[in-house]
Amino acid sequence: MSENNGSMNTQRRGRPMGGGRFAPGEKPKNFKGTLKKLISYLGAYKIAILIVMILAAVATVFSVAGPKIMAKATNALFDGLMSKIAGTGSIDFGYIGKILLFTLGLYIFSSVVSFVQGWIMTGISQKISYRMRKDISEKIGRMPMGYFESRTYGEVLSRITNDVDTLGMTLNQSITQIITSVATLIGTLVMMLSISPLMTLISLVILPVSAFLLSFIIKKSQKHFRTQQEYLGHINGIVEETYSGHTVVQAYNKEKETINEFCSVNNVLYKSAWKSQFLSGIMMPVMQFVGNMGYADVAISGGLLAIKGVIGIGDIQAFIQYVKQFTQPIQQIAQVINQVQSMAAAAERVFEFLDETEEEQSPEDPVIPENVTGAVRFDHVSFGYDPEKIIIGDFSADVKAGQKIAIVGPTGAGKTTMVKLLMRFYDVNSGTITLDGTDIRRIPRKKLRESFGMVLQDTWLFNGTIMENIRYGRLDATDEEVIAAAKAAHAHHFIKSLPNGYDMVLNEDASNVSQGQKQLLTIARAILSDSKVMILDEATSSVDTRTEVLIQDAMDRLMSGRTSFVIAHRLSTIRNADLILVMKDGDIVEQGDHQELLAKNGFYAQLYNSQFESA
Repeated sequence: MSENNGSMNTQRRGRPMGGGRFAPGEKPKNFKGTLKKLISYLGAYKIAILIVMILAAVATVFSVAGPKIMAKATNALFDGLMSKIAGTGSIDFGYIGKILLFTLGLYIFSSVVSFVQGWIMTGISQKISYRMRKDISEKIGRMPMGYFESRTYGEVLSRITNDVDTLGMTLNQSITQIITSVATLIGTLVMMLSISPLMTLISLVILPVSAFLLSFIIKKSQKHFRTQQEYLGHINGIVEETYSGHTVVQAYNKEKETINEFCSVNNVLYKSAWKSQFLSGIMMPVMQFVGNMGYADVAISGGLLAIKGVIGIGDIQAFIQYVKQFTQPIQQIAQVINQVQSMAAAAERVFEFLDETEEEQSPEDPVIPENVTGAVRFDHVSFGYDPEKIIIGDFSADVKAGQKIAIVGPTGAGKTTMVKLLMRFYDVNSGTITLDGTDIRRIPRKKLRESFGMVLQDTWLFNGTIMENIRYGRLDATDEEVIAAAKAAHAHHFIKSLPNGYDMVLNEDASNVSQGQKQLLTIARAILSDSKVMILDEATSSVDTRTEVLIQDAMDRLMSGRTSFVIAHRLSTIRNADLILVMKDGDIVEQGDHQELLAKNGFYAQLYNSQFESA
């Protein structure tokens, strides 16, 4: 709309859009509380999740048992070979073959179980993401206008995109990863102890060293990851702003300043990304170095035990495999902890949004008006976006059905605010607004807004055909009705001249038609809605004088028998209004028709004459 009127509007810049991303290890404000909410949210899938956990544990147990069984084949091969060399026996290939087949079957079964649990968990995570997006989308429709006017688009958008994506992806990986890692850790430890307690003790010495190095690297890299994510959002914002305002940048010759700003932010991003990636990159080599030291200790101690006949060669082979497996789940658990923190932070933002106060959709004793005529009455209305700062002091006006009402006044007088109150985007602090004698607070919001058609100064068209954009005013309208509405708005001629006519697809920001043509399309949409009350907020501000005259003529004929509220700065466009309300500082200071107000030689006369002084 044309004015902010103190409505807490913030500039919709692209920079906050990076805010939905999470740096590794970022913590939520209330981890336990968020986790409880998430578990409660997952309640519908608890049986499926339990099955996934059981399958993950089963698959891990069978996988862990493989090396121990393979050790028997290695021992049989070694003992048979030694016996053959000594001339006391031969290699029992039949026995070895049975062990190998059994091990193969074990691994195949483990893989099948892992596939099934992965398939189930993927379905669960996607269903949860679907449900969350649906809940957020429905929530948006129930949220008060004040919420969106006090936040950036990027902040709201990140809830339904980045946060839900983070939640779904992490949920899919973390549950099975935790079960698998813990089961692998316990199973591997049990198997290692069953082979050799002494070698197990030697192997466990590397754990504190690994844990220390791992925590040190993660701690050092976290701050760089956070900076990287923050400045990635800044980069996105600069690119978005520069692209959308490219004409302005060039008009003011600010290319150099824009490039300097971009390079400055890009430099910070480069340094933080380099450091974070380098530190995370050295994690694996460091862990491999520590692991190799463990393998060396195992090989030496295992060799000594084999010489003494305490264990077999196959046991050493199996033990080395278990040592290799033992360090992996520790790394995985560390990564999962970071992922779970990010997931909890994302879930917290989603639940925070879902728990926001909603506007009342329908009162306890709703009144649904029938055959609305459009009589509107403002009775001592008082309102402020902030209760401490009242901007509409004491507004009263009686609008008869079918009248054309013009609301004029300087910027910030409260003109657009009155329309917001009429549509119940906000509710009055005191006083009443009635439609056909019924307090609008007793009318369900949806039913109330069905009575209004609206054309704003800021045009809104979506990515779709011209036909679809006009039909948005009444979805059940036929093609013929859409075309008739376009003709009434004087849009039919230019539409037919476009490629594909009514089937031409408007791009994301409708930049493939002019600003004036956008305005004509929104007017056609309002005409198609056939509402009893029409609201036009600077509706003709983006069209040329000749088109404006045509639109005024079409709108005058259309408004016959309908109540219309016209907010205008160009006073020449509202001279034929039945009633002109002159607002100043939130109150009506004058009212009457054009000639009456000029005759008073008051505030309206000053406004009107000031627009024609140069003429």
